Amino acid sequence: MALAVVERLTFAYPGGGRPALRNVSLTIEPGEVIVLLGASGSGKSTLLRALAGLVPHFHGGRFEGRVEIAGRDTRRARPAELVGTVASVFQDPEEQVVLSRVLEEVAFGLENLATPPVKIVPRALRALLDVGAVELAERPVAELSGGELQRVCLASALALEPRLLLLDEPTSQLDPDGAEGFLELAAELGSTVVLSEHRPERALSVATRVVFLEEGRVVLDAPVERAREWLGSQHADWVSHPEPTGDAVLGPRVCALRGVSFAYDGGPRVVDRFDLELRRGEITVLVGPNGSGKTTIAKLAAGLLLADEGHVERSGRAALLLQDAGRYVTRDRVDAEVALAVGGDRRRALAALESVGLADKATRHPRDLSSGERERLAVASVLVTEPDVLVLDEPTRGVDPTRKRELAHMLRADASRRATLVVTHDRTFASLISDRTVVLEKGTVPVRGLSLVGNAHA
Repeated sequence: MALAVVERLTFAYPGGGRPALRNVSLTIEPGEVIVLLGASGSGKSTLLRALAGLVPHFHGGRFEGRVEIAGRDTRRARPAELVGTVASVFQDPEEQVVLSRVLEEVAFGLENLATPPVKIVPRALRALLDVGAVELAERPVAELSGGELQRVCLASALALEPRLLLLDEPTSQLDPDGAEGFLELAAELGSTVVLSEHRPERALSVATRVVFLEEGRVVLDAPVERAREWLGSQHADWVSHPEPTGDAVLGPRVCALRGVSFAYDGGPRVVDRFDLELRRGEITVLVGPNGSGKTTIAKLAAGLLLADEGHVERSGRAALLLQDAGRYVTRDRVDAEVALAVGGDRRRALAALESVGLADKATRHPRDLSSGERERLAVASVLVTEPDVLVLDEPTRGVDPTRKRELAHMLRADASRRATLVVTHDRTFASLISDRTVVLEKGTVPVRGLSLVGNAHA
């Protein structure tokens, strides 16, 4: 018997105009690992929400067709009634967290399922161990990096031992080793898994089936090998290995971190005597495992944090794109959001939106955009200021391969205008843009053959 059935599903969000899903039909069998692929805004997240029952109960909107999970029609069974059968991890982990400490957060779902108390902590700890985060068990949630928080949300879902595990960009903030390990684990657990990904190669290695969406319609539903062939002919960016797009012409230094150290709220140092120079014309990529200090260094370089020791030299204006930039939206139109940073200048805002492929969304509400589109909106919001130092923290989260390549070309084409520092776990994107890669580890930070002391956290 099928675990899930989607039959002629059409769905439009309230006031959203065209449907997010159009006449979608799928049958999901127990044990399958299905990867949802498609451009930003193609309907992947909406389909996952429909499988969780959040569409239509949470979002409202116009719902046509039928979705059944384990024989239960989601029009009548509300999301809370599906908990235990279905577990979800969303794109923005901050939106899922409800408690203040990690172990309590992972145990919360088990408590709501009336799990025997003697089993709650062992299952929660085992789930944290499975995702490589057991050492976080007693940490405050507010102190976690984006990648660490994503691991905690994954553990919260795994602890429920669901029959259907729904994952929306589950590795977007995980370092490559952590992402690979998690997807292998998800495939081995015995749950049926449906996941959306914009870094497809890793997901394809564990998948049994691929579904590709375009403008809310299923245009491919095939086993992995046939899907690879189709992607190669129809969407080569999704399976090709890109080459770097150019060489840097170095200009003057515009930012330098000299012996910088930093600790949060009197805790241990998370950056320890760190040195880095950023020059106009050069794109520097900062990589390393979750919790290695990347985001903290980005904030120090941009001036959002002040060093406890050492100093930061900066010439000109700095702009910082934070992780989860969609959380900071303040205007009700896309063009107004971008224009905010330049005194309301809509002409400059439209030019910035054009550069990231969002000119046709200028009059939309930012909350109506997909996660990848909101990420590109955030990039436009910082580029419009024409900064001398541009700092981007995970700028390709939720962005499909074609748009990643376009963003890389844009950054390379404009590199001479500024110094650029990019924090990323996306190896494909890094290979397209990097003139220099700084690798942070827990203890040692090698830069161009030099060994600089660093510490672990972000």
